[in-house]
Amino acid sequence: MKPLAGIRIADFTVHNAGPFCTHLLSQLGAEVIKVESAMRPDAFRKPHPVYGRMGPATFDQVASTKLSVRINLKKPEGVALAKRLVAVSDVAAESFRPGVIGRLGLGFEDLQAVKQDIIMLCVSSSGQSGPDRHFAGYAPLFGAWGGLGEMTGYADGPPVEMRHVMDHTVGMNSAVAVMAALQRRRLTGQGGLVDVSAREVASSLLGEALLMAAAGEEPHRIGNEHLSHAPHGVYPAQGEDRWVAIAVTSDAEWQALAALIDESGLAGDPRFLKAADRHANRAALEPVLSAWTASRTADDISELLQGVGVAAHASWTTPEIAADPHLRTRGAICEVQEPDGKHRAAVGVPMRLSKGPEIGIHRGTPKLGEDEDYVYGELLGLGRDERTALEDAEVIY
Repeated sequence: MKPLAGIRIADFTVHNAGPFCTHLLSQLGAEVIKVESAMRPDAFRKPHPVYGRMGPATFDQVASTKLSVRINLKKPEGVALAKRLVAVSDVAAESFRPGVIGRLGLGFEDLQAVKQDIIMLCVSSSGQSGPDRHFAGYAPLFGAWGGLGEMTGYADGPPVEMRHVMDHTVGMNSAVAVMAALQRRRLTGQGGLVDVSAREVASSLLGEALLMAAAGEEPHRIGNEHLSHAPHGVYPAQGEDRWVAIAVTSDAEWQALAALIDESGLAGDPRFLKAADRHANRAALEPVLSAWTASRTADDISELLQGVGVAAHASWTTPEIAADPHLRTRGAICEVQEPDGKHRAAVGVPMRLSKGPEIGIHRGTPKLGEDEDYVYGELLGLGRDERTALEDAEVIY
């Protein structure tokens, strides 16, 4: 049995951050029922040219393994139908701007009235409370407003815009919070509201930079450098736009690397003997290391350095990652079938459990309304005539 088997989620989330949360939970065994309508489908269902193909690439990633039903929440009957779904669910998840879900009549208190122990997840830019709660936001804003963008990039360059990585990090934090709420309910019988602020997730990743600022210092972007380790960064390798990441964290590792470079006197050069000296003189060290790496392939460098205990690896392209036999073996990259019958690679859940069946993606992207026979028929007990009437009234639409 998968760890979240028996848990049902009514999923009203849209775009990426919230859907990635429910996507992870679905791979752990939860039954996730995604709610959309033909009038207002998830914006990411729209085909767009990305990742080498024309299709809803982002939606495919975060909707796999979910079920799909149509509910027009603009109609009171649609809200009533959504409440019937929540009544047989354990979790309701949404990612609208604060206040929107409440104005629809599906706020936390509204849902508690139909399911006393419901857990409700609300994912938003700045949270459900506070003076900035009304701000809209997308992934680039989360990282910028949360300070993570300011600390990312080269010292002489601008802050770096954070996109999908920000959405997915928010989704992961949300998934952990939902599982904590489920555990609390198991122990106490109480549901609750899980309020996730995306900008606060970004700020939580700043770590030592926030501590430095609190101590009166002013942290700055340092690119691929490290505050104390050197060499530390990404270096040119043989071939067009090929790179290798190297991190030396001790004097012994440096001596092993210097022996491989075999530059006359390098291992005994007093500028580089100790970690503090290497860091202080890294501007002189970088060209020496770059000249050595540029004459070899990234894979050869990785093999050489890993062989002597130095952390190093080629900076892989996404095609290399998708084809990696290690990730394929572990199910981190898997194959799913699309609605048109074609198969494609998908990103699996980034964890493994020793007990129970294998977790991960077990079906591809659902068509809009694909699972209404099961949800409306088996779960909610709607008869064919009732469903037809709701379809005619554009409630199921």
